[in-house]
Amino acid sequence: MTELADRLMGAVQGIRRVVRRRVRASVSGPPLPGAQVELLRVVADRPGIGVAAAARELHLANNSVSTLVNQLVDAGLLRREADPADRRAARLEVSAAAAERMAAWRRARTGLVADALAGLSEEDIVAIEQALPSLEKLVGILKEQP
Repeated sequence: MTELADRLMGAVQGIRRVVRRRVRASVSGPPLPGAQVELLRVVADRPGIGVAAAARELHLANNSVSTLVNQLVDAGLLRREADPADRRAARLEVSAAAAERMAAWRRARTGLVADALAGLSEEDIVAIEQALPSLEKLVGILKEQP
């Protein structure tokens, strides 16, 4: 199992690294640190999420997420609104600029990977398709682990 885990992580990291570098050149705006991108994804998936809930989702300390929120608000990529039920709590939403940037990134990333997939044999494509449900389950298991 250890060898499989190592090979899997190497493949995933290799794909992510190549895609990130190639797509970064095609999407406008300064590159964002990974933690900021992760927070934007969480907020995009769960509009109105609070800082504490985002911190739990990201497995980060609340103060670390607060710092990221401040940076993204200053950059115009995140909006922080007071929670109407509890004025002390903040609710987060991505800005229109962030939503546009994330959509452009997703289009570029998807196009790049789709082009690469087209270079594979039909057998390889089927094997990847068949592996996806198991990989998605693995993601769920990893998210649940402390």
